[in-house]
Amino acid sequence: MIRLPLPWLVFMALFIFLTGIMVAWIGYAIVRNRAEKRKLLAWTKCPVCSFRHKIQPSPSPTRCPQCGSLNEHHPLQVI
Repeated sequence: MIRLPLPWLVFMALFIFLTGIMVAWIGYAIVRNRAEKRKLLAWTKCPVCSFRHKIQPSPSPTRCPQCGSLNEHHPLQVI
């Protein structure tokens, strides 16, 4: 049997609990950032009027629904 004083037992239990919460928190943040980056791949920003709009992926330039200028697809970036 392992002999451990009560303060050390409480410290170890608390440490393990908080470590588990930290790992879950960091994992959730990583998954959320990846999903957000994937979502922004379908959006673009017009260089003329700065209007952000969703586009259908195509090799040809698309028209901005706000000002009508032709735009090439440049995905938005997450800061």
